[in-house]
Amino acid sequence: MADDSIAVVDLETCQPDRCNYECANFCPPNRTGKECITTREERYDEGEPYQGGADQIWISEEICLGESCGICVEKCPFDAIQIINLPQELDDDPVHRFGENAFALYGLPAPEEGRVTGILGPNGIGKTTAVHILAGELAPNLGEAGSEPDWDEVLDSYRGTALQEYLEAMRDGDVTVARKPQYVDRIPDQFDGPTRELLARTDERGVLDSLVERLGIGPVVDQPIDTLSGGELQRVALAAALARDADFYFLDEITPYLDIGQRMTAARLVRELAEEENRSMLVVEHDLAILDLLADAIHIGYGEPSAFGVVTPPKSVKAGINEYLSGYLENENMRVRESAIEFEEHAPRPGSVGNTVVSYPALEKRYGDGEFALSVEPGAIRESEVLGVVGPNGIGKSTFAKLLAGRLQPDTGALDATLDIAYKPQYIEIDQPMRVDTFLSSITDRFDSSYWNTEIAQPLGLESVMEQSLTDLSGGERQRVAIAACLSEDADLYLLDEPSAHLDVDQRVRATTAIRRYTETHDATAMVIDHDIYMIDLLADRLLVFDGEPAERGHAAPPQGMREGMNAFLSDLDVTFRRDERTSRPRINKPGSQLDREQKAEGEYYYAP
Repeated sequence: MADDSIAVVDLETCQPDRCNYECANFCPPNRTGKECITTREERYDEGEPYQGGADQIWISEEICLGESCGICVEKCPFDAIQIINLPQELDDDPVHRFGENAFALYGLPAPEEGRVTGILGPNGIGKTTAVHILAGELAPNLGEAGSEPDWDEVLDSYRGTALQEYLEAMRDGDVTVARKPQYVDRIPDQFDGPTRELLARTDERGVLDSLVERLGIGPVVDQPIDTLSGGELQRVALAAALARDADFYFLDEITPYLDIGQRMTAARLVRELAEEENRSMLVVEHDLAILDLLADAIHIGYGEPSAFGVVTPPKSVKAGINEYLSGYLENENMRVRESAIEFEEHAPRPGSVGNTVVSYPALEKRYGDGEFALSVEPGAIRESEVLGVVGPNGIGKSTFAKLLAGRLQPDTGALDATLDIAYKPQYIEIDQPMRVDTFLSSITDRFDSSYWNTEIAQPLGLESVMEQSLTDLSGGERQRVAIAACLSEDADLYLLDEPSAHLDVDQRVRATTAIRRYTETHDATAMVIDHDIYMIDLLADRLLVFDGEPAERGHAAPPQGMREGMNAFLSDLDVTFRRDERTSRPRINKPGSQLDREQKAEGEYYYAP
């Protein structure tokens, strides 16, 4: 194989007991007598490191003809093989490879004292692996799978770079690390007890009380951890990480389940710890507006998920995000996406003028005796529109969704019980040990048709998970399956609550495209609740704005135009946005900046006209 190619075998999907080794039988080098594709047992018998099942395949990267052949990829009935041409610009060996025919990581991010370093890139390209290396939990093998890592060689390979001093300190055990996990909804599986007890274990800097107050989690610290919502768990996890006394803080996705106000608070806390305490902060984040506001520099991650990943040298935040959205990394001369992600040139989008699909009267819903009360003004949702729903957490957005979906009954007012509504809830509970394809085929007769594949499966990237069990899916995979299940139903209204959670930037754009295209081609109507301004900006025709006092009372105004609605929403948060002059993407103005003050004076919180 050429030096710029790798062979990757997914040992979880390679099932030799269910095939006839078509990959080996049709391999051109094998047919000339060479041992390009053999079983791992045969490879082991030759004294090489043994990985995987004895009858699973191993591919010789020295003999393989590379991606230009690709016969084994086509012949494998389980899509277990990838033959990939690496970018020509990769001159160095991998930082780490997990085994023969396994994932390879190229490049590492460089944390700096007193600065916030961001990582932007798709899931599955090695961001967490990079962090394990930087945390001293994984010794890099420089691509020599199966051999004992040599720290002298590692340090030689990084001599003269920004990482040299950090790696030397880490090797010598002079770096302490605090980490916030990605999937906070798994915390109750690992800790059983009062929230206060979990937090008390982390207060190494004596700042826990301040963090609890600023993050607004005082009301839940005496509750059992397994009773907390996703947003509460996210803030508890962030408080636990920032309360530790560490040299290096790794924060994996600080925004899922948080509203925009809470995201701004989290960003301020991270920046303060970097600037005032001179700590190194490394943040993986998919909310580009928050990453733009938060980071001093960013690394772009790209590659082929589960096969190889590349972490670029640091870039300025503005240039890095713009290059990523354009799909072309200039210094690397690398195209990472077929087409650019484009935003509307001007914020106001003409409201749809179709027939009314859902008309609802004034509604009220109360929980308990004065616990929470929601009031909704009369409104209508129109045919072929996407209605965006925004507002703080705990303000009644999901309650309104459940009222429309028939999951709850209003105390005052009545809804059309004959309306067919497809509903994707905020928190996805999946406990069925059922394959994804079996689950989706039970929802629609159109499953696996060319039309369904084009409109739903391909945009959501479901091909690789079809044979997996629902219970084995990651948070992002589970989210995409849930979106597909919702869109696969025949309904008058498609109601999706936080579809962006746990999706990376590309997946969010694909999900947005799938929802938007489906409404346009089917004259369908959708209501989308989300806190990601990028997704709402790309998706919504009109806006439904919730305000009030979280956990006490909520109020929903009638649907309104995007500018009017966003101005009302953002003015309540005291946050202004502008358009990037190059890409037209939404960018948060730094609080107190000249542009922030000017827009507030003009009452234009959602971009200056």
